[in-house]
Parts: sequence; structure tokens; C-alpha cells
Amino acid sequence: MATNFKPHLPIIDISPLLVKCDDPDMMDDTGVAEFVRKLDRACRDVGFFYVIGHGISESLMRKVKEMTHRFFELPYEEKLKIKITPAAGYRGYQKIGVNYTSGKQDFHEAIDCYREFKQGKYGETGKVLEGLNQWPENPQEYKGLMDEYIKLCTDLSRNILRGISLALGGSPYEFEGEMVGDPFWVMRIIGYPGVNQENVIGCGAHTDYGLLTLINQDDDKTALQVKNLAGDWASAIPIPGSFICNIGDMLKILSNGVYESTLHRVINNAPLYRVCIAFFYETNFDAMVEPLEIFKEKYPGHKRSQVSKRVVYGEHLVNKVQTTFANLLEYS
Repeated sequence: MATNFKPHLPIIDISPLLVKCDDPDMMDDTGVAEFVRKLDRACRDVGFFYVIGHGISESLMRKVKEMTHRFFELPYEEKLKIKITPAAGYRGYQKIGVNYTSGKQDFHEAIDCYREFKQGKYGETGKVLEGLNQWPENPQEYKGLMDEYIKLCTDLSRNILRGISLALGGSPYEFEGEMVGDPFWVMRIIGYPGVNQENVIGCGAHTDYGLLTLINQDDDKTALQVKNLAGDWASAIPIPGSFICNIGDMLKILSNGVYESTLHRVINNAPLYRVCIAFFYETNFDAMVEPLEIFKEKYPGHKRSQVSKRVVYGEHLVNKVQTTFANLLEYS
């Protein structure tokens, strides 16, 4: 990396927290306290930040991307063997043009995955997403690799959320139990074809509708853009071995608006194919998401107060999925 590199997003080393992650008195540690201070600033000012020192090996992160490139390089007919359908619980491969953001077609292809759960566990709402994730036979090792990766991302997300709970002035465990004791997750494995013209929208401007997102992107292509406080689009230049983490709409509500979910988009102007693995860490599927009492008390008159907001996460997710893929059968 060039020595004059200046990222537009904060870089946060989470390693002090990971050492103390199961200690309820972790804030007594000066390293944890400094991490929490930086995290709070990043969540208030930008809602996006790089995470380093996270303990997930750079070689695993790189292998996940390499295998993803191998899948998207397959012939279209091969990729269609795991085609996304409503009958498959909206899990599987979608070709370019299937995904819409704010009513506009996105220029990407993807594999969509969700946490698997027992049939009937979430009643009528959950039935829409019931099914097993569809993994390709080629590359053969892909499913095993991704199972390991998902577990590590889940653990990391839980610890980041403990840091956020501390940053908001609570204990490390304010979000756990009925809210995030049995977290749902979503993963989108996305491929953005290279283009030879400017401003082809790989994914339109949006906020993430869940809790936290971890983004693992190609190291050699800059395409993710974040809207900053000045209203300008700032590029999230890749830093090898890091994740980009951002706040979703559910965390905005839970924090009573203290932390904001930030608009972002993807424009891949490069001629090279780009992959991104986005892991979305969510609340319990059936959680009623509303501002937590402790944050209503701490921030009663906050200018972005979310006191009037209440949403069942699973219903919110299913509505988003069905809206996004309203025209899915047309693309068979």
C-alpha cells in the first residue's frame, strides 16, 4: 500500500476487544476503552469503517474471493443449476438484471444465502424463506469453505456489536437475548462485470436494512462509494485483510437514531470483474425491533429519535426480498 494512502473511512483495530470479549468488565481495559471511543466516533460521523485486527486470516478472506471468481467464470448454464426461485426460498444464483434497487436494475449477478432454519419455526412469515442454501458443485470445496467463513463472520459481528453496545453507553450485552440472542444472517455473494464506460450502476444507492454488514471486497478494484456528511460520494478504497463494516436500519432504530445507516452504492468503472462477499448480521428473525429502553433514557431528545419506529425484523426482511424479486419469474 502506498505510504501517502489516506482512506476516507476510519480504520479501527478490534483486537483489544477480542482479547476481552467475554469479560463483562472489558471497559476497564485501556485498549478496549480506546477502541470503543474510536468506534463511537465512526458510527456517529460516518456509519462505515474498516475493521482490522479481527482474527480472520487474510488467506481465508482471499480464498473466499478466489473461489467466488471461479464460480462466476463458469458458463451461464452451469450457474443456472442453482437458480434462485421462490420455491427455493429465494436462495441461489441470480443473473444480471434480476436484482433491483429503488426500482432500478442493478448490473450484477449474485448468489443469495440465508441462515437455514427448521420448517415452521417462524410460521407463515418465515415460510417464504424456508429451504436450504444452494451451493454449486463447482468449485467442490466452496460450501465447506463458506460454512467456515460464515461462522467466523457471525462471531466477529457479535463482538463488534458488543463494542457498539459499550459505545452507546450500555453494558456489552444490551443487544443480546430477545433481540440478538439467536441472530439471523443473510449473505450476498456478488459479481460485478467489468465495464468500459463510466457510471454503470452495479448496485444503486441504498442503506442496508439489517443490523451490521461485513464487506469482503477484491483488493485491487475500487467500486464501493459511501455518501459522506457533506453529501459527496467517497470511495471505499480496499485495504487488504480488512473488512468494511457498516450500520444498517435496524441498528439505527435500536440506538434511537444515535447511529445512522448511511447511503452507499457500487459503480465498477474498471474493465475487470469484481467480487464482493457481503455478510449481513441481523437481529432474531422474530424480534420486535424498537429503540432499547436504555438508549431511549440516555438519548431522550435525540434529533433522529426512533421512538415512533417499531418493526418485526422477519416481516421487514420478507417484504424487502419479495419487493426486490417481484419480477423473478420473468427471468427464468
